[in-house]
Amino acid sequence: MATSPLLQPLDLQGLPLNNRVVLAPLTRARAGEERIPNDLMAEYYVQRSGAGLIVTEATTISPQANGWTQSPGIYTDEHEAGWRKLVAKVHDAGGVIFNQLWHMGRSSHSSYHDGSLPVAPSAIKIEGDAARTPSGKLPYETPRAVETEEIPGIVADYRRAAQRARDAGFDGVEVHAANGYLIDQFLQSKTNHRTDQYGSSVENRLRFLEEVVTAVTEVFPANRVGVRLSPNGVYNDMGSPDYREQFTAAAKLLDRFGLAYLHVVDGVDRGAHDFGPPMTLADFREVFSGPLMGNSGYTKETAEAAIARGDADLISFGRPFIATPDLVERFANGWPLNPPAEIADYYSHDAEGYIDFPTYAEAQQVA
Repeated sequence: MATSPLLQPLDLQGLPLNNRVVLAPLTRARAGEERIPNDLMAEYYVQRSGAGLIVTEATTISPQANGWTQSPGIYTDEHEAGWRKLVAKVHDAGGVIFNQLWHMGRSSHSSYHDGSLPVAPSAIKIEGDAARTPSGKLPYETPRAVETEEIPGIVADYRRAAQRARDAGFDGVEVHAANGYLIDQFLQSKTNHRTDQYGSSVENRLRFLEEVVTAVTEVFPANRVGVRLSPNGVYNDMGSPDYREQFTAAAKLLDRFGLAYLHVVDGVDRGAHDFGPPMTLADFREVFSGPLMGNSGYTKETAEAAIARGDADLISFGRPFIATPDLVERFANGWPLNPPAEIADYYSHDAEGYIDFPTYAEAQQVA
């Protein structure tokens, strides 16, 4: 047990963690129509507070950022109060928790915005699949290209959301710059065809990310801010031919901040673009000197190997943690995990498939 590198404590830029297992940010849908964190959500996170670090589900920074039914927000007094109660319960359980800040950009839908189109760096539609709306899945729309003079207002939304997160008691925040959401849309040449200072070159496409991280680190110290990137992913119709140059430049930029960590979706178990070999944690280790977190498709064994090689400092687990709330304890004791959750329950709105998974001890009592 004690020899597993995954289960060793870590000083995360001055923040002590009991282990290197992270609850990955997972889009959920239990916050109700008003997007207010509630007791059901608090129980979910408390159950998983054995993780060295919890990163919350993606949390929208403004009404414009919305695009997922009953996902939580952090832009009203009511949102902040709900999170404050939740964070206090996680802290009482011994957990450490960051809030993930989210703007969906073009992956949203006009049904969330009183008929107005979602915004994006450029008017380029997502191809394939469909948007999740209160009326079910609907075809994606061609977004409205955000005007240059509007961008400072979106950056200010990130700053205000970070301030609310700090006031709610979060230990830090993670900036969601992955998976085809707004910041990723600005980063990638596939989705950013702008000709102003926010597009047309690798350096310009970094500008929005840099401004957001600068704003957030004016609220939290940089060593309490993480950033998530997905250099290999195709989710939300992403993937750009210059991905290696763009994401290497992004990591070099972020390295200058002294962040808590860089969270890289390096796994390709859910699909990868075909523009070249996937970028690995080792690639990022060459240009980012701070803590690195890997994600997607890891098992206990592959996570231990990544840490032992020095490629990663932490590994975040998503799907395994959904169905196995005591994941860390099971890793420590070599106990089997619960069967995977039903995908249909990922985004349902009640306790079933959310907080009703047994711990190992509870499962043994039933057996």
